[in-house]
Amino acid sequence: MNRQERLSALLDLVVKRKTLHIDEIVQILGVSPATARRDLDFLANQQLVNRTRGGVMANPTSGEIPMRFRMVRFSDAKNKVARKAVSLINPGDVVALNGGTTTTEIGTEIGTVMASDFAFANDVITVVTNAVNIANDLAIRPQVRVVVSGGVVRARSYELVGPLAALILPHISVDKLFLGVTGIDTESGVFTDNEDEAAINQALVHMARETYVVADSSKVGTTAFAKITSWESVSALITDADIAPADAAAIEQHRVKVIRA
Repeated sequence: MNRQERLSALLDLVVKRKTLHIDEIVQILGVSPATARRDLDFLANQQLVNRTRGGVMANPTSGEIPMRFRMVRFSDAKNKVARKAVSLINPGDVVALNGGTTTTEIGTEIGTVMASDFAFANDVITVVTNAVNIANDLAIRPQVRVVVSGGVVRARSYELVGPLAALILPHISVDKLFLGVTGIDTESGVFTDNEDEAAINQALVHMARETYVVADSSKVGTTAFAKITSWESVSALITDADIAPADAAAIEQHRVKVIRA
């Protein structure tokens, strides 16, 4: 694995185990003690973990893994989900994207498709987003009109949050919202880690005619701190083909279509 993948795997281990010794890292990741120490020092300098004598321990922010590390996990599944999501966009649509790794992939795919598909040459789409990284990537695309909510940037997700972010949203109508989430409970709905992000995501759901939850199947059967919405507000879940049949059936009981990418 490359360094980015190794750092992501190491953070996952710290989150799950809470404490780790250098010897455990060497054995699990198959790296040298020197490499393990350099990786731990890097993560500690990023304030993602706390260094201990001979190892590492989680700190309160370890669970909020920055996007640059999360992007490498389940990347193939996220790419498939992104391509399926963009295939649902029509010329002239108003589309909303919140922040996250999967929606970032969707933003990238939108830019690629809009630049190469002649159907969008004279009928641009509008993308509404509270994610500054997505807005930055799409701003150079002449086939895409970008609308950004206001607010304060959360460094770990690049999302704009707070009261300013909610001011513009009630005045916008959206055809399709592609909603990235942290957790998917088959009974109660979808979740994210942060209450401020959840509030903005709720506002996006309320203004959208159709809401598509976009997530790889690893998130099914999990929850997070803040609930975004229940299934009654969701049109479909777009996920990868590895979703368990029982989980898909449970979600479909809520009259939500499960689309396998």
